[in-house]
Amino acid sequence: MTSDTIAAPKLIGPNEPDPQEKYAPYVRHDSYGIMGRAHLSWTEKVLLGVAMLTLLPLRVAAAMTLVVLCYLTCRICTAFLGPNEHGNYAHLEGWRRKVIMASGRFTGRALLFAFGFYWIDETHRGHHHVPPLNSNHKARSEEERAGVIVSNHVSYTDVLYHMSSSFASFVAKKSVARLPLVGLISKCLGCIYVERESKTPDLIGVSGVVNQRIQEACKNKFSPMVILFPEGTTTNGDFLLPFKTGAFVARAPVHPVIIRYPYRRLSPAWDSISGARHLILLLCQFVNHMEVIWLPVYYPSPQEKDDPKLYAENVRRFMAHEGSLILSDIGLAEKRAYLSACNGDTRTTANNHQKVN
Repeated sequence: MTSDTIAAPKLIGPNEPDPQEKYAPYVRHDSYGIMGRAHLSWTEKVLLGVAMLTLLPLRVAAAMTLVVLCYLTCRICTAFLGPNEHGNYAHLEGWRRKVIMASGRFTGRALLFAFGFYWIDETHRGHHHVPPLNSNHKARSEEERAGVIVSNHVSYTDVLYHMSSSFASFVAKKSVARLPLVGLISKCLGCIYVERESKTPDLIGVSGVVNQRIQEACKNKFSPMVILFPEGTTTNGDFLLPFKTGAFVARAPVHPVIIRYPYRRLSPAWDSISGARHLILLLCQFVNHMEVIWLPVYYPSPQEKDDPKLYAENVRRFMAHEGSLILSDIGLAEKRAYLSACNGDTRTTANNHQKVN
């Protein structure tokens, strides 16, 4: 047993099940352990040391250069223009939009390359298909476009992939808009800004904006699509959590995408390791791998249009079936309890456990 093994059974009660089973979607299985602090062999230490002295500074410099160049492009394209009422530049058209999209897609792919994702294995399973779990779907015309991409969520690099592939708009925290460099880029992406912990009536407005943007993207091919991670948090990549209904309330077709990260030493999944530690270890890995499966556009049946929960669950089961993912019923609350157990925070773990139950 390594020093990285958690003592969660003692923290959450003697009668509780093994946390690595109870919280399986969040458990890491790579060489660096649950918190990225596992005991390493001398060979692994030497490889990590060499990478920190060579790969890490080069990749950080390359990433910073790419972000600055993208920022300058966005600054030029938005010069003398103000954001729309939602605080972004999703309304831009013409040459400005084309230049921003080209720059953003190039930056996303170049950043992935700088992070060690030299090749991305993409599979496209057709544009229109009747899912085997829903035989009532009807074939649709080519003109009817999915306004939203729904994807499983494994790592922060998911964002870079979707940025490079479709330059779709994300739902992001309001604080992202205020970040240096990245803030303007996110506005040009057309990000929809929210406060995750807020319980104010503004959330109704955010839901309405997402719905409106999805409808616009369905009708207008020049309108940016919206990318949503309906699980609401990241997993280790082997599971699929319950879907929130935000992507399905619009009653519009969705385009499901599954992202996988095959690995040998470090898993690119961002589940329990701190952000800074995970990013350093990721940048120190010589090669990272990504596999992406683009499933057929999923058209809702009349019953699914009338019931967003049914629609969300059917899409979730369709993605799990096609991607060989394991369905799990736990969510963000359980993840917080698990992270508290990993960090040895007895009091926080107990409080979270009471809330979950």
